[in-house]
Amino acid sequence: MGWKLARENGVAPCAWAAVDVALWDCLARGAGQPLYRLLGLPHNGVATSVTIGILPPEVVKERVPEVVSRTGARYLKIKLGSPDGLDADCDMFAAVQEAANGLGVSLRVDANGGWNLTGAQHMMAWLKERGCDYVEQPLHYDADEDLPALFADRALPVFIDESCNFSSDVARLAHCVDGVNLKLMKCGGITEALRIVAAARAHGLKTMIGCMGESSVAIGAGASLAALFDHIDLDSHLNLLPDPASGLQMNAGVVSVEADQPGHGVSLTC
Repeated sequence: MGWKLARENGVAPCAWAAVDVALWDCLARGAGQPLYRLLGLPHNGVATSVTIGILPPEVVKERVPEVVSRTGARYLKIKLGSPDGLDADCDMFAAVQEAANGLGVSLRVDANGGWNLTGAQHMMAWLKERGCDYVEQPLHYDADEDLPALFADRALPVFIDESCNFSSDVARLAHCVDGVNLKLMKCGGITEALRIVAAARAHGLKTMIGCMGESSVAIGAGASLAALFDHIDLDSHLNLLPDPASGLQMNAGVVSVEADQPGHGVSLTC
């Protein structure tokens, strides 16, 4: 049963992703190859962003140096879209920027759909002045009709996440975004992820792979595809203690699977 049929029968994308990833893992193991090699991809991709959630500024100042030291992160993705408004978002970004000064990291923002059009325009101009790389999901997915206006005079590149679930969404929004963020648990696994990447490239868009609250099992599947993406956010396994799986490595901020391990590279340990 393909993902389209699964969706028509009410199967949640994350449930089908488990099946899809397992099938790809089985195929690669049967071939005696790492999944990335089976797909004709290089071993590694670019360094992952590491997320800094919405926190009080005083907590941020302690958290940022610890995260960078522990993970070797080269990019921090700052969650904004605070229910307390734009001033709180500015305070949050400023606190991260101050704490990250001298640590050699670049900053990105995920607004999680927390801004309206006017707020997004204001914040993106403000963030550009402070060296932000890009903004992800600046508007709520129910406000996709405002994306063309935002895109027309955008101060920063716009990536969408919740607005793009499947490959069919790419053409719908390609004219008003710079890139798409796919997640295996959101789109239904590796098979649909490959379709999304192909559609994005066909429309001249940048690509990103992200994650939800996932263990190394799912992160390993994403890392096996890492060479396909311009930006990577595969960091949720860093929040697990213990992580129920092994096989991932993180060097100089790059998350990767073992180079010669057949399958998608990660195995359960408990």
